[in-house]
Amino acid sequence: MRILCICLGNICRSPMAEGALRRMAEQTGLAIEVDSAGTGAYHIGNPPDPRGLEVAAARGYDNTTQRARQVETADFQTFDLLLAMDASNLATLRRLCPQNAEAELRLFHPDGLDIPDPYYGDIPDYEHALDMVEESARALIATLSR
Repeated sequence: MRILCICLGNICRSPMAEGALRRMAEQTGLAIEVDSAGTGAYHIGNPPDPRGLEVAAARGYDNTTQRARQVETADFQTFDLLLAMDASNLATLRRLCPQNAEAELRLFHPDGLDIPDPYYGDIPDYEHALDMVEESARALIATLSR
């Protein structure tokens, strides 16, 4: 199973989701590959936002090697599951998706909620986003482990 976590710029929510999913999968012995990308090209090549790195590190996630990239057409064939952090990014993915794509596109949160973008906020906003990311990751890991 190959999973791609997607937000707008690939420096806040999707790197946190990638790190959380990867660690939770390792802890449960689940063999999945996880990556992240953004629908926009705003931050290509940049590391995750320092505030996101700080919040993630406080919970044991090391996202320091991640670098922002933009979703590519090939991702719709390479990955089995593309998980958008919010409805806006999901709509963008649906527009970009080639007709012959086999990947499943859906929101990351199991209840279909948007994980709010903390970019214009501060540490508490990143903590809230990571709370929702962890909740979503736990639910996905539980589903995939069945």
